[in-house]
Amino acid sequence: MQPTDPSRRRLLMAGCAGLLLPPLLSGCATGMPDGVRAVTGFDLERYLGTWYEMARLDHRFERGLSRVSATYRRREDGSVDVLNRGFDARQNRWREAAGRARFIGDPATASLKVSFFGPFYGGYHVVDLDPDYRWSLVMGPTRSYFWVLSRDRQVPAALRERWLARARSLGIDTGALIWVDHSPLPG
Repeated sequence: MQPTDPSRRRLLMAGCAGLLLPPLLSGCATGMPDGVRAVTGFDLERYLGTWYEMARLDHRFERGLSRVSATYRRREDGSVDVLNRGFDARQNRWREAAGRARFIGDPATASLKVSFFGPFYGGYHVVDLDPDYRWSLVMGPTRSYFWVLSRDRQVPAALRERWLARARSLGIDTGALIWVDHSPLPG
């Protein structure tokens, strides 16, 4: 068989796909961790707008960012535009990531899938929500994806303690949470 033989090329491509696709597709998980439920009675209109990331678990895509916010806007087709923004002090610049979210099922259940890269989706599940939509706790497909969001950049210590207690009840390693700096930039 010559290296340019089409059957050999197909075999080589199939082998490469077999090695590369499972890790890529594992990043497409949209389910929820066992024993966790998304908020029901969810009102997307009240959730839209800007939220400030108060705490998160560490992931490469947000590593080193401060002053992180997420802005959600409804699209005509019912999906949601997502704009995440954070300040990278090492590079002294703002970084942004734009994506799109869609409900996984009933829009009254706060369980969505979000994509920042083509057809690859990750789970976005609101697992606790202030009745006035002032804060929310969000989980991804596993307990290693967790965010605390607030409409306000600063919150009372008692509210932080409530979030920590709820996070622990969800099985989150609260000692690993990164509390996000929202102080004004100098200058």
